[in-house]
Amino acid sequence: MSQFLIYFQLGLKHILNIYSYDHILFLIALAIPLSFKDWKRILLLVTTFTVGHTVALLLSVYGVIAVKVAVVELLIPVTILIVALFHLFTAGKSGKKESINLIFFITLFFGIIHGLGFSNYFKSIHHGTITSKLLPILEFGLGIEAGQLAVILVFLIIAYIVQTVFRFSKRDWTLVVSAFIIGVVLPMIIGNEIWLR
Repeated sequence: MSQFLIYFQLGLKHILNIYSYDHILFLIALAIPLSFKDWKRILLLVTTFTVGHTVALLLSVYGVIAVKVAVVELLIPVTILIVALFHLFTAGKSGKKESINLIFFITLFFGIIHGLGFSNYFKSIHHGTITSKLLPILEFGLGIEAGQLAVILVFLIIAYIVQTVFRFSKRDWTLVVSAFIIGVVLPMIIGNEIWLR
């Protein structure tokens, strides 16, 4: 049980960490058009991310795949940018739900990329045998899942307050939050060390 708590808490802290704000930004970008009534979709999106993250972590830890850190660090904000731009340009439009498959694909892709980005750190803290790595990765994944649900819950509460108490329309809320996220991730993309080579 103590090992479970160690890796679960590691996953939880990986999400609920001020230095992991790119991860939090992606979760917020996903949840921009959603509300509490969309809880099934939210749960599916979060779990899709966790599955992608866990699969990529497994593939990397077992040496099946390797990607340069600079490439991963560029792809993470690019994926956030894609989701935010999508919501920015589709804010208030009907028929937006038809494109949910694109959001699930991007969510899975982001999970894979982020899992690859975290794999070097995970390798450095866990030096066990091949078989002993599987359970800690799954326990870590559960912590990731719990942390993501906590972030989205807080965001949905804020969204509810802004849209009911301060009378923001859903469209205006989507535009403001999407623009904010774009403003944060563009410098991350432009400042990536890959451009300096």
